[in-house]
Amino acid sequence: MWSRSRHSSFRSCPDRAVAVFTEVSFGEAAAFLRQLGLGRLQGMAACSGGIENTNYFVDTDGGDYVLTLFERLAWEQLPFYLHLMQHLAGHGLPVPGPVPDAAGRILHLLKGKPAAVVGRLRGKSELVPSVRHCSAVGAMLARMHLAGGDYARHQPNLRGLPWWKETMPVLLPHLGKDQRALLVGELAFQESIAALPDYAALPRGPIHADLFRDNVLFERGRLSGVLDFYFAGWDTLLFDLGVCLNDWCVDMESGRIDPLRRAAFLTAYQSVRPLVPEEQRLLPSLERAAALRFWISRLKDCCLPREAAVLEVHDPTHFERVLRQRISDAACAGIFYFAERTSGQAGPDHQP
Repeated sequence: MWSRSRHSSFRSCPDRAVAVFTEVSFGEAAAFLRQLGLGRLQGMAACSGGIENTNYFVDTDGGDYVLTLFERLAWEQLPFYLHLMQHLAGHGLPVPGPVPDAAGRILHLLKGKPAAVVGRLRGKSELVPSVRHCSAVGAMLARMHLAGGDYARHQPNLRGLPWWKETMPVLLPHLGKDQRALLVGELAFQESIAALPDYAALPRGPIHADLFRDNVLFERGRLSGVLDFYFAGWDTLLFDLGVCLNDWCVDMESGRIDPLRRAAFLTAYQSVRPLVPEEQRLLPSLERAAALRFWISRLKDCCLPREAAVLEVHDPTHFERVLRQRISDAACAGIFYFAERTSGQAGPDHQP
């Protein structure tokens, strides 16, 4: 069973860890930014931008930016994310647009790594959100889903069901008996949900897939920015709601849903894009799917840590608690009828 003592540091969600996998000197950054026509570099610092990529805040005499070097994503995958950001910004959403070079290219190369520079948005994250914050994020998520409806590029959610199935075998040897049972059982449940006609009917499009509290900015009480699209992909829009509800609307200690914040989020979302009946029926199952996805990814980061100049990994037990709470919520509500309602057969009823 994995132990905390094996790892340098843990933080409770939603704090974002700092990771520097590729160190960039001041001189290297200055030359790179000059090539993009962004002016003279005045200051730079490693920023709290996740555990997937290397991120620096860079300040020039022409403005403030974020420099990202991509550590896992392949060159051919990156245009999907960068052009999605450009597309959403073009629809008037507060999304940082990538900076092009003289030839109009928004994907660059720095120290042998794919790189991008985006404008740095104003505001700060609200890590203790109120009902008002949840309402603002719910409406913004719906606007993003609608704006993505005419986005031409297509790429699957790379952390979806196939990745969960691929990753599970490498995690099982590191887990205790109860955790193994939870992981195996919930994955089987999600496979059964994905086979339902209701699931096939769910609206799909490009989703953010990682819209946690630290990926949204507020300034003077107004939502001023949506960040970090590098987990985005084509998936059910409902999965995006599950991700958000599991972060914006939960008690961080217990993983329990705050009903007022959840109601505010869903009401605001549906005021922009009403959920179809299949989404209303499957929302509890997709909340479980979102909890499973982040439990698996955090377990992998803990069990199979990567080398980095600075790296602090998230404690995976948070999303284990969230997943168990979502399963308990479904049990209390008697939600075991999805297959029955759609195909006339007995539905999945896994309860670890």
